Amino acid sequence: MSSRISARISAISESATLAVDAKAKAMKAAGRPVIGFGAGEPDFPTPGYIVEAAVEAAREPRFHKYTPAGGLPELRQAIADKTLRDSGYRVDASRVLVTNGGKQAVYQAFATLLDPGDEVLVVAPYWTTYPEAIKLAGGVQVDVVTDETTGYLVSVEQLEAARTERTKVLLFVSPSNPTGAVHPREQVEAIGRWAAEHGLWVVTDEIYEHLVYGDAEFTSIATAVPELGDRVVILNGVAKTYAMTGWRVGWLIGPSDVVKAATNLQSHATSNVSNVAQVAALAAVKGDLSAVERMREAFDRRRKTMVRMLNEIPGVLCPEPQGAFYVYPSVKALLGKELRGRRPQTSAELAELILEEAEVAVVPGEAFGTPGYFRLSYALGDDDLVEGVSRLQKLLSEAV
Repeated sequence: MSSRISARISAISESATLAVDAKAKAMKAAGRPVIGFGAGEPDFPTPGYIVEAAVEAAREPRFHKYTPAGGLPELRQAIADKTLRDSGYRVDASRVLVTNGGKQAVYQAFATLLDPGDEVLVVAPYWTTYPEAIKLAGGVQVDVVTDETTGYLVSVEQLEAARTERTKVLLFVSPSNPTGAVHPREQVEAIGRWAAEHGLWVVTDEIYEHLVYGDAEFTSIATAVPELGDRVVILNGVAKTYAMTGWRVGWLIGPSDVVKAATNLQSHATSNVSNVAQVAALAAVKGDLSAVERMREAFDRRRKTMVRMLNEIPGVLCPEPQGAFYVYPSVKALLGKELRGRRPQTSAELAELILEEAEVAVVPGEAFGTPGYFRLSYALGDDDLVEGVSRLQKLLSEAV
């Protein structure tokens, strides 16, 4: 008897980060004082001037109708201008596709570039959506695993060892979710030149471009390595920079033929992005970066606090992230130890125990392709952050 659900869709895994966040919220709703480190979204409201732009758009009759599938022309131009301003990459507005959040941009990029069997080099740990998008597009993911000993930075040598005759795309993400790793310019240049030398496409996710700390600097591989030419696709959006995760506006920038093909796909999948959200995004990308600077200062403070407190726990090793708003500590030394009458053998089992015993929600490394780690977001209030990590300290110090 045939399955009611297609094999293609049955193979998709639920978003682990959203699942952890949903479970934490359900427990809180039931009266338990859960602190969640799972969700990847700023704890700040969308800036007021952006909200006001959306309110005005909702009153405008022309935004009550269909608009071009590729995005409002004025928003596409503003994204092109913003890209030149922020990363030095010059692109015509016709090469911008506005999408329903960054996730749609991710999927459409792979759906447009990949044929069945094409390989994609993916640096692990990786964001949970990348594997599912590659799989849906018929591609084959090839993991290139990094760890805490290098600050989760990948080398050209590792990439070359993973390359085969079927390799078509390198997925490059810096700053990284889940690790917060930021590749220095010289490494970005070396990786880009290697990709260009071998005729590979580079899909680069730049959603965290403005969230870097200390001496770290964001470097766009598209700008740093012009010899990549028309074989680079940039993914981005307003979600993280402007605290607009719920507005669902992202974009894809690429060569004309790729953007045209991805736009054709979108015209059948979703048509245009909500016009009200597009006008809000227009206000965001045309405005200054003062809002993100205030968030960045808060995230930087929390980052330092969390790293310090986690490294005080015996058996936890937490490198200091240089970007995004996550830490990715190793908990491998705790696995197999006795804790509250149990011996968790995996980071997934340990995360479950922590949620039950300490009422703290973390995402285990299994979700990101590297068991033995946790991802914790520091995009939550200072008091909750300290309380949550203090609970971890108290519980995990009992491990023997």
